[in-house]
Parts: sequence; structure tokens; C-alpha cells
Amino acid sequence: MGIRGLMSFVEDHSNEFFTDLKLRDTKIIIDGYALFHRLCFSSNLELRYGGDYDSFTDVVEKFFESLSACKICPYVVLDGGCDISDKKLNTLKDRAREKIQMAHSLSVGGGGYVCPLLIREVFIQVLIKLRVRFVQCFSEADRDIMTLANHWNCPVLSSDSDFCIFDLKSGFCPLNSFQWRNVNTIKGTRDCYIPAKCFSLDALCCHFGNMNKVLLPLFAVLCGNDHVNLPVVETFLSKVCLPLGAPSSKGRRHHRVLGLLNWLSRFADPTEALDNVLKHLPGKSRGTVKKLLCGSMGEYLQSQGRLQDFFQHGAYACPDTWNPGLPPWVLAALARGQLSPFISDALVLRRTILHTQVENMQRPNAHRISLPIRQVIYGLLVNTPPHPGNVTWDALPPQPPTFSEVERINKNIKTSIVDAVELPKDHSDLSKLTELSLARRQILLLETLKVKQSILDPIPAALKLPIAVSCYWVQHTEAKAKLHHLQALLLGMLMGPLHAMINSPGWSGRQAARGAGTRQVSRGGCCMSSTTEEVADLPHSL
Repeated sequence: MGIRGLMSFVEDHSNEFFTDLKLRDTKIIIDGYALFHRLCFSSNLELRYGGDYDSFTDVVEKFFESLSACKICPYVVLDGGCDISDKKLNTLKDRAREKIQMAHSLSVGGGGYVCPLLIREVFIQVLIKLRVRFVQCFSEADRDIMTLANHWNCPVLSSDSDFCIFDLKSGFCPLNSFQWRNVNTIKGTRDCYIPAKCFSLDALCCHFGNMNKVLLPLFAVLCGNDHVNLPVVETFLSKVCLPLGAPSSKGRRHHRVLGLLNWLSRFADPTEALDNVLKHLPGKSRGTVKKLLCGSMGEYLQSQGRLQDFFQHGAYACPDTWNPGLPPWVLAALARGQLSPFISDALVLRRTILHTQVENMQRPNAHRISLPIRQVIYGLLVNTPPHPGNVTWDALPPQPPTFSEVERINKNIKTSIVDAVELPKDHSDLSKLTELSLARRQILLLETLKVKQSILDPIPAALKLPIAVSCYWVQHTEAKAKLHHLQALLLGMLMGPLHAMINSPGWSGRQAARGAGTRQVSRGGCCMSSTTEEVADLPHSL
């Protein structure tokens, strides 16, 4: 979500709407999506070549080290899949198009901000490594963040302007004024703090004639957020003379924000204000518009979810508004971040959005090579039993085993229909998938990657999956793989373990030399001295 122009407006009035904080010794609820984007885009990371994940990891670790030094206890809340109502689909498509344009700009040496494809997964891995508590919501996280922050009476850290609308007991700290790189010490003590600014909803309302704060959700949907973008709202705005207030250059830039807030401050409550909006619209559209606006205003109310239950007991109930009857193990894995939102979108909406990365826009997108893998995933997901309490779902005829994928084609987006692979009967019930033996699951994985077990037997356990995936890539890559491609892959796989060994206690250069002389990568098409012909023949030997 996000309200057009609101964040820049309140920042232009920083002295009026924000108070200075010396943040320490507190819990804080962190908008995970906002944080990893902020850390990725504000740390001079390389965005052009697939992902500077080592540097990103260092930045994330330093961020949480700063919090720890100030005795700030973080709880990270991540967005999940798309809302089951699919009301943000048009917004998501618009953002996908914008991301394609930025990715193209980066690919030809220009500017732009596009997160590498695996940035979220790396972020989660670092959270796990640092033992930072986190949860992945079932859909958008804003309301859950607000509800948890008010339950624990602690501030929220985000960059989303919607948190200027939520009634937060301990306020909202914007990420761009959260000086985590500038940890200070309280004079005369050893206690550290992070300088921050905290937004005051009361100060905003006071500025607009002690405006009733319950009017702000209506302001958000009229001003324009990710859920509402109706032409009839523009009709209303064109017919009402919005009072701008004192003329200024900033006032002209924020005409809509200023005008709507001044106009709404005249009303006692949302009902009175909404009735005044509707009277400017054609009679035949009033009922539909009222329903849509009221539904969107509800997005700023307290969530039904209780994230505190997850952080205290490791699980929390799925809200009634997002309850498609998924197996318990799937819901648990989603909440723990063990399954990507990609899975919930495929399960609930039968549609996924394949994110764009920086690449040659004239070539097929990078997701094309993994299409056979996704088709197997869809085959595993297609046999989800319908939710017994959902009459509408039960009344529908059986759905065909197809899924929609929104993907990049050249410099635009296209929705493609993808067939799910038909799998053996023992994979036909998603609720019992985790009951399959490890051996059976490994067979399915290797069959999907088209790799024989005998190829992987001599490979060290830690390298089996990377080697198997490399074999898959060699077989499916559009361009013929050359020896130097394979050598680069192997070097990347080995650098991590070698780095860990070199930095382990008791390791010496003599051990390294002796180890290098005795170790060799064995069969599987992965020998550093392989000829180009041997590499080319690798798929046929599998």
C-alpha cells in the first residue's frame, strides 16, 4: 500500500509532525519488505550483475548489530502472497511494468532500482543466522504490523506512508531518518541509542484544526492508494473546490494532500464525509463506490491475526479473511518463511508474478529456463482439497491443472497459461506430501532436474544440490555452455566452503596446500580439467 504524496508532504513538515527519538532498550516492529529494499538501495550495492549478496549480507548483519548494541529487540514482519480478493492486481502489473523499464535502464548502463531476484531469500537466511525473530504474513503485512505494535506498545520501522494513517500508540519511525549507522552513547553512561524521528498522528490532526483521526482512512482512499484508483473519485475531486490553505510552492506540489485534509477537517466523522463525497457522484454509481470505499477504509482497521501468538508459541491462526483451507503444514511453513509467497499465490489464486531482473530485454526472461521445475511444483499444488466451509469454492467444477504466470516479454508483461505436470498418485494429496519418505522426495527432485543418483553419489553432501542444479542448467540453457561457464560455477560453489575452512581455528597454509594436493572433484562432469567436449557431453552422461 502507500498514499500518493503523503510521505513527502509530512517530511516537508518535519518540524511539526515529527519528534526526535533516542531509540534504545525497546521492542520494535520492522516492516521486513521496506527494510531489505532500503538496505539494498542505500548501500551502494552493485545491482547490474545478478546480486551482490555478500555485501548485502554484511549490511544486514551490521544493521542488526546496531540494534543489539542499543538493546533494541527487533521483530521482523514480512509480506506474504497477494490478497485473496486480488484487488491489487492492476497495481502489481503497473509496478511490474515500471520495474521492467528500470531493469532495462540498468542493463544499458543507466540508473534505476531493481532488487536482485534472491534478495528476499538472502535476507531471511541472515535473519535465521542472527536468530532475529521474524514471521511471514499470509498476505500484506501492514495491518498485522500495526496490530502487533499496538499490542506491545512499541514503535514501527518502515518507509510505507500508510503508517502515517494507522493509529499507532508508540508511533512510526521512517527508515530514511533512522540513523542506525550513527550509534551514539548517552553522556556519562555506556548506554547506546540510535537517533530517529517519530511521526505523530496527533500533531498532523492538530495541524488541520484538531481533525478527527478516524477520518484519515477516508483521506487515504480519496487521495489514492494501491487499492483505489477510480475515475469517479477524480470526478468528485473535480467538482469539489478543495481548500488549499496558505499558498506556497510546497502547497502547489502537494495540492491534493493539502486540499483533502483541509476539506475533511470540516466533518465530524467518516459517515458525514462519505455522504458528502457520494452526493457529487452520479446516482447509479453511488452504491458501488460506497461499498468499494468502505471496504478500502477497512484496510486501516486492526487485523484479526495475532502475531504475538506466533512469536510466543511458534504459530498463529490464519485470519478468516484469508482462509482457503490449505493444509496445516503449508500454513506453518508459510508463516516461518520456509515457503515463498510464490507458493501461496499459486495455491490460492492459480497465478504467479515472475519478478524481473536486470538482463537483456531482447532475450527470453531468466525464468524461462526453470519453467519445467515450476510445472512440477504446480503439479504438487494442484491437488489441494477444497476448504469445507467455502460453499462457493465447493460449488465450482473441478479446475483444470493450469496456472497463469505474469512474465516479462521483451519490455512489457504478458500473462501465460502453464500446464501443471501430472505426478504419481502418491503425490496427489498436498496435505500428505510431508509424509512421503525422504528417499521418495529425493527421487522426485532428481527426476525433475533430470539427474541420475549415480552421478551424485561421489559428490560431497553439501555440493549435491548445486551440482544437480548445474547439470539441469547445462541441459536447458538456451546458449551452449562453455568450459569457462562451468569453471565459474564450480569456483562459486567452492569459495564458500574454502573461505569457512581457511577462517576456522587451527587452519594453516600448509594444511591448505596438502588439502589442495589430495582433493579432486570426482565424476559428474565437474572436473576443473575437463575438456570443452566433455562439458558438452555432460547431459548425455546423466
